[in-house]
Amino acid sequence: MSSSIELINPKAESVRRAAALQVNTNGAMGLANVVKSNLGPRGTLKMLVDGAGQIKMTKDGKVLLSEMQIQNPTAAMIARTAVAQDDQVGDGTTSVVLLVGELLKQADRYISEGVHPTVIAEGFDVAKKEALAFLDAFKQPNKLDRATLINVAHTSLATKLNASLAKQLAADVVDAVSAIRPPPKSKDSTEWQNPIDLHMIEIMKMQHRTASETQLVRGLVLDHGARHPDMPKRMENAFILTLNVSLEYEKTQVNSSFFYSNAEQREKLVESERKFTDAKVRKIIELKKLVCDQAVDAKEKRKNFVVVNQKGIDPLSLDLFAKNGIFAVRRAKRRNMERLQLVCGGIAQNSVDDLTPSVLGWAGLVYEHTLGEEKFTFIEEVREPKSVTLLIKGPNAHTIHQIQDALRDGLRAVKNAIEDEALVPGAGAFEVACSAHLSGPVKKSAKGRGKMGVQAFADALLIIPKTLAQNGGFDVQDVVVALQDEQAEGNTVGLDLQSGEPFDPTVEGIWDNYRVKRQMLHSCSVIAVNLLSTDEILRAGRSSLKPDGQ
Repeated sequence: MSSSIELINPKAESVRRAAALQVNTNGAMGLANVVKSNLGPRGTLKMLVDGAGQIKMTKDGKVLLSEMQIQNPTAAMIARTAVAQDDQVGDGTTSVVLLVGELLKQADRYISEGVHPTVIAEGFDVAKKEALAFLDAFKQPNKLDRATLINVAHTSLATKLNASLAKQLAADVVDAVSAIRPPPKSKDSTEWQNPIDLHMIEIMKMQHRTASETQLVRGLVLDHGARHPDMPKRMENAFILTLNVSLEYEKTQVNSSFFYSNAEQREKLVESERKFTDAKVRKIIELKKLVCDQAVDAKEKRKNFVVVNQKGIDPLSLDLFAKNGIFAVRRAKRRNMERLQLVCGGIAQNSVDDLTPSVLGWAGLVYEHTLGEEKFTFIEEVREPKSVTLLIKGPNAHTIHQIQDALRDGLRAVKNAIEDEALVPGAGAFEVACSAHLSGPVKKSAKGRGKMGVQAFADALLIIPKTLAQNGGFDVQDVVVALQDEQAEGNTVGLDLQSGEPFDPTVEGIWDNYRVKRQMLHSCSVIAVNLLSTDEILRAGRSSLKPDGQ
């Protein structure tokens, strides 16, 4: 029977029920097979080459799915959801893709025996509810000390980077989040608790030396230097003035012009414009003299002065600053102006009219670092930084990209752990336990044919430990049987990727985020149900109806 859409639109392409399901299942399984080998610390890398020949080496599911060109509509839909998962909680993209592929594969087994897809979909819904309830019982409230948070960060980073680098960066990631974390409120207070703002961690890239020299700078790194050759290159004990004032000749916003009839008038005009800017610069220099002037034989450390301006500073103003020994940086990023106040203290000023010493911040060391053509300004040795910088170093662009993507996920993992105040044992432990729970008590209590959907969901969850085993080079069946036997005795059990034996992930410090697992269960079951409920795929959009050649 021809599709009813073809009666309305003879040019429409359509795929009917069984074939539509087959297209969806194949698309989902195809995408799952692409990312399968990336899962876990033993996963392999993918090399992405773009049109311009730029290389990206990555294990990160989010980068892979957002950079790949995906033609298949089903695969594209799953990829979008997985990327949305990363935007929401920062991790779990590969797991979502694998689970959707496996859910459809397990459903396909039953459907090929004549079970209706909606029956399976109902079973999936029951299983999802029960799995989320089980997750709430399975999570472990944890006193999140530094060692535990380092384990959380390491679990996330180890799946994206090599082991030695992941170990080194885990501590830096935890220290960075701890520095910007707002003070915890007391149990009884009803005050609003500010969320952790990860934008207050600046991620700065320097292409030199090796990846192992990536470090945490307890201060701020600006990606440009002073704009005058005579300015000091290194300053200790520096007062810092954060400004948002234009110190250059401003063009008027409306299209206005001045007319003059002789050279003297033009001189007067230029002079009055200059006077306006010079008056601003002099006020800043007066403030510098007020706070920095010391007696000639003073025993205390010499005081210095730094100006960081969000707008421009023209050459004549720079020259005045240089003559007075002031280190001036212009056109700083707006976000860095926010960070600068959190790093050094002080208050950003929008005018130079009422400058007082109380608006100044302070830093123990300010210096300029030149790297080839580029200059970087480091502001360090500050008292109590509420903002920090992760300085990524690497010999080439793709190494730096890889570290940057991993750090992003590591920071989110630590933030999630602090906000959830609970963790889930990792290494596939949750999936093994949840699968046993679903195929045991939940399946028994499910009504009628919905049991099949619950069983399919339970079997699909095992794809995570199976893939971990496969990527570790172990026999999949042996590993799954060993894990299930150990779990049946009531233990929390995950897969040790060093030996291939079952072990307790809580002892080794392998932890996953609660909210990542929760989001993962939500996303994958919703998509799988949607794809199972699809009985016709139509290509009948406006663009495909145009006659050929138009």
